[in-house]
Amino acid sequence: MTEPSSASERPLRLLFCCIENQCRSQMAEGFARLHGGGQVEAYSAGTRPSGRVHPKAIAAMRERGYDLAWHWSKGLADVPDREFDVLVTFGCAEACSQVRARRREDWGVPVPKDMPIKEFRVIRDRIEEQVKELLAVQGVAPSSVVK
Repeated sequence: MTEPSSASERPLRLLFCCIENQCRSQMAEGFARLHGGGQVEAYSAGTRPSGRVHPKAIAAMRERGYDLAWHWSKGLADVPDREFDVLVTFGCAEACSQVRARRREDWGVPVPKDMPIKEFRVIRDRIEEQVKELLAVQGVAPSSVVK
């Protein structure tokens, strides 16, 4: 399969990266898939992957209609070696310097894994809003899959 010749002929390529790839980047990937539908090719990775998706992230995303249970914690070597349209980092921008991306953003979102579930949900909701804003700025219409 050959790749389209321009970004407008293919899905928007997004990579979300945090340290352990168990909460923030996983949720961001899920929201990009949920809200971007077929217009988005979303990935997540960690600079030091934990080896699991955090149970709170799975539960919190299930509340939003997305199943993170099929995801796994990945490192940068586990995502496709290509140029991404946008790389979003969560406090690990320097460690992701080798990732090829047309645009880079660092979202100052706190690590939620040790937070009580009520505070964890606040972080989840913040990530969802930031993903929606990113998609809008990149010209991605909301997916009809969204509730």
